[in-house]
Amino acid sequence: MGREIFTEEHEAFREMVRSFIDKEIAPFHQQWEKDGVVSRDVWLAAGRQGLLGIDFDEEYGGGGNDDYRYYVIFNEELAKAGVHGPGFAVHNDINGGYLRQLANEEQRRRWFPGYCSGEIITGIAMTEPAAGSDLQGIKTTARRDGDDYVLNGSKTFISNGILADLVIVVAKTDPAAGAKGVSLLVVERGMRGFDRGRNLDKVGMHAQDTAELFFDNVRVPKENLLGEEGMGFIYLMTNLARERLSIGATAMAAAESAFEQTLEYCKTREAFGRPIGKFQHNRFTLAEMKTELTVARSFTDQCIVKDGRAELSIEEAAMLKYWNTEMLKTVVDRCVQLYGGYGYMTEYPIGRAYQDVRIQTIFGGTTEIMKEIIGRSLGV
Repeated sequence: MGREIFTEEHEAFREMVRSFIDKEIAPFHQQWEKDGVVSRDVWLAAGRQGLLGIDFDEEYGGGGNDDYRYYVIFNEELAKAGVHGPGFAVHNDINGGYLRQLANEEQRRRWFPGYCSGEIITGIAMTEPAAGSDLQGIKTTARRDGDDYVLNGSKTFISNGILADLVIVVAKTDPAAGAKGVSLLVVERGMRGFDRGRNLDKVGMHAQDTAELFFDNVRVPKENLLGEEGMGFIYLMTNLARERLSIGATAMAAAESAFEQTLEYCKTREAFGRPIGKFQHNRFTLAEMKTELTVARSFTDQCIVKDGRAELSIEEAAMLKYWNTEMLKTVVDRCVQLYGGYGYMTEYPIGRAYQDVRIQTIFGGTTEIMKEIIGRSLGV
């Protein structure tokens, strides 16, 4: 039975996404894990299927549908399948928000068709070697020189960093102005002085390309300024709530999937003459997880509905991101324990999940930063 927040059209879309994953991702994902990057073909396939730019105007090849629940479904099914390689959420949920809200008409004509077709893959570069959660501490600068900005600095941990054709770079255009001196510049593949470092070797999510980026006197034309100069920090604070909703909703689906797999395993795996789920300790562990998941699902769907009404607060998004990612981490850990030795084998989905989920409490703002946001809203 589908969830109440989704219509029959949503569920039909879910079936289409499942078919897409079965055909275009699942057969190749193991190889992509070894390669450390997915094939660009999967991006083109997603574009043909209408899975990129669902909320972009039809005139640019988008779906013309700003119902965020379609992205939620896409992300949920990727999480359930355990296929983290294609960085679709970065492209759709995060970068799409900045581009759709801030791009002017000329930029829309230049970038949006390729964005929706999968020919243009996007990334966003915030984190630096010495500045992560503290975005005001970034060192990358963009000095105005005639009709260009001269960009200097470096970024790290950039998802889609190897494949990205467009990178939204957070830079200081007025270093003396603090938060009011931050701007967003779109750097394009092939610009002189724009180089990629190594594809970073991560603990998990190996198929998701994550790179270092370097900018050495990159001349970025003023036409590539996204939004207004000096407004970057405000744009970031506004859009990070959607990013955290995306992470939280995806973590919820991943936790449910891990639990369902483990529950089935506990019903069929036997020890001492009976299924391991019959042992009281294991049964209690399953009961605890089921309760936690049920409570979290209610809050998650509440946040999804609020987002659709433009009522989701920054604090609620932080709560969702904090709670669901921490819950995912503990649920998967307990599931591995119930699997025993098999849970430690990467040939089992739960073993791979154990590696993949650890990043969830870090990217998009750490758990500690989420608690800080929530705490400040309480007036303390």
